[in-house]
Amino acid sequence: MATGLSLFLVAAGAILAPGVNYQTSGIEVQTIGIILLVVGIVGLAFSMLFLASIAPFSDRSPRDVHTHDHL
Repeated sequence: MATGLSLFLVAAGAILAPGVNYQTSGIEVQTIGIILLVVGIVGLAFSMLFLASIAPFSDRSPRDVHTHDHL
């Protein structure tokens, strides 16, 4: 869900930032586009980091260093 929302924000920001020339009083659409783009990229990065931490192929279990005791 977070990945999809982040991709949506990136797409909306990429459309609004350079592509919209609509002028309103007090609100700049290009600035809103840049903000959406940055928030989407940061959200996507956090989402990818979270998914990488719970990936089934990552071995993050502590290893038993004392398996070969030489007594």
